[in-house]
Amino acid sequence: MYRAGLDGRGAFARLCPLGIPWPRPSTSKNTAVAIPTYNGRDNIAKVIEALLRLYPAIHILVVDDRSPDGTAGIVREMQSRCPTLLLLERMQNRGFAPSYRDGFRRILAEPWCRAIVTMDADFSHDPAVIAKMLAGLAAVDVVVGSRYTTGGGVRNWRLYRRLLSRGANYYVRAVLSFGVRDTTSGFVCMRREALECAGVEHTASEGYAFLVELKYLLARSGSRIAEHAISFDERREGQSKMSAGKVWESLWMPWRIRLRSKLH
Repeated sequence: MYRAGLDGRGAFARLCPLGIPWPRPSTSKNTAVAIPTYNGRDNIAKVIEALLRLYPAIHILVVDDRSPDGTAGIVREMQSRCPTLLLLERMQNRGFAPSYRDGFRRILAEPWCRAIVTMDADFSHDPAVIAKMLAGLAAVDVVVGSRYTTGGGVRNWRLYRRLLSRGANYYVRAVLSFGVRDTTSGFVCMRREALECAGVEHTASEGYAFLVELKYLLARSGSRIAEHAISFDERREGQSKMSAGKVWESLWMPWRIRLRSKLH
């Protein structure tokens, strides 16, 4: 695992209850997996089944953004036989960051929750890795599933995608003086206290740059962050999330995040 904070040192630590022993061990029973969805009917049932097969007691929160393909209906049908499956249907302010903010708010309202995992609904993140990430929380506050730490990698990506992703991560680290190598990873495991201290209720980003800002805020609030090597697999179903708009957002958003952090 690779540990890092801001400038690799967590230089902006605040007075938060981080870095202290857990009051009880992290287990799947007190863990919630947050999965944002939009038109995810092709995969959502398979992902839920895979998670529950590996971790029968884990809680899963699907945050659906008014998917017109009936994703929420599939989840509702599964709830009758999956008691730890939760569904949050968002009716306004559609977007990736608002979905996660609402999802975090819903999860943190549960007193049983000690750890939160974020992951995609398309099997690009291997559910089996969650156990190792949870184990890592015994020593740190946040574990990032990382393609760009030693042993990590990607599968089924063309060369231009590899170069674009590597370049974006290098650029973000340079702008934000950020020690995390995979700043754009959507596979993150956090102690409850780390998320509560990060202050993600209001963020500068609304799209996929939220993934960068989340890690930046976690580090800025003093969280100890480790990176666990993962192999990222291309989307099993559906279309790629990459677009020209998202590339443009990745260029200007780190500067906005940096400016906002200096004003708060």
